Amino acid sequence: MIKRTFDQFALFLGPARLRALFVLIAVTGLVSLMLNAVIDESNTIPALQTLLALIALIGSAVIVIGRLDVVERGRWLAISLPAFGALILALTVLPNFALPLLGGALGWIVAGLFFMRSRTPMEYQKAVKHLRKSEYADAVKILDEVIKNDPQDPQHYRFRAEVLRLWGKLDRARRDYQKMTELAPDSAVAFNGLAEVDLQAGRYDEALVAAQTAADLAPQEWVALYNLGMIEDRLARSSDVIAHLDAALELRVPDARHRLLIHLYRARAYARLGDADAAQAAVDQVKQHTGGLEEWSKILESEQAETLRAAIGADVDAAQALAKGERAVMSLVNA
Repeated sequence: MIKRTFDQFALFLGPARLRALFVLIAVTGLVSLMLNAVIDESNTIPALQTLLALIALIGSAVIVIGRLDVVERGRWLAISLPAFGALILALTVLPNFALPLLGGALGWIVAGLFFMRSRTPMEYQKAVKHLRKSEYADAVKILDEVIKNDPQDPQHYRFRAEVLRLWGKLDRARRDYQKMTELAPDSAVAFNGLAEVDLQAGRYDEALVAAQTAADLAPQEWVALYNLGMIEDRLARSSDVIAHLDAALELRVPDARHRLLIHLYRARAYARLGDADAAQAAVDQVKQHTGGLEEWSKILESEQAETLRAAIGADVDAAQALAKGERAVMSLVNA
């Protein structure tokens, strides 16, 4: 249970932020321990250790909160900043009032989590019920009303765009993602969605621009690099495909089905570059991810996967043929 929770936390942060968090805690903790060995008659050591604790606490919060999207980041800042302020006062200016200040900080966090909790409108639940029955028009009608009442929340546009994609209404989905990028211009999620819908619509040049923006905004997010590499595969930008998908793999892609397609695109890129040995090595990796083929098979069987089948169905078929030895690796050159 603990290991699974840690793994999920590690995937959420990404390797760079996780490394920064460990370094921050290790360095401040080590320095604080070393200060215990210092003979200090001026009583400044406790003050320095308090400062180190604050640095560790605030730095950790910055690392974790910075990983959230714009909406969630604002919510957590509103919850945490007053609590941090009370904590700083308790440790520095008003140590005699430490207990009530710490109690107030804790009370504020509890109250903030309750009153400023991430709100999922009841309408979302109603839309999901329609979605499960493939009643897309009804789901979209509900979300139209949600957006009418709260037009500045980018998450509403994201949800409606995802429903529209399942419905096959790619142009309307694209407008919602475009609106999301206007409301949250630093959201990699918005630009990723825009890239995906352009990819599904065959607008590869536009998809490339959006995917590159997403990767620039979230360079430690494997999804952004995965989408970028997939789009570059369509444009036969083979060197870029290899660079970006290798970088995605270094960020620990969690799902076998995504790793499967990554190795397929790498194999195709190497084949197009004329490097038969590297292409075959990538195919060997495809063969080691047959579990990913099973995952894709189940996903693509769904009636709601029509748009997804159109986008990657041929890729899954190619990966399966390679895994079974029914296709030569260099045949990917013309795929």
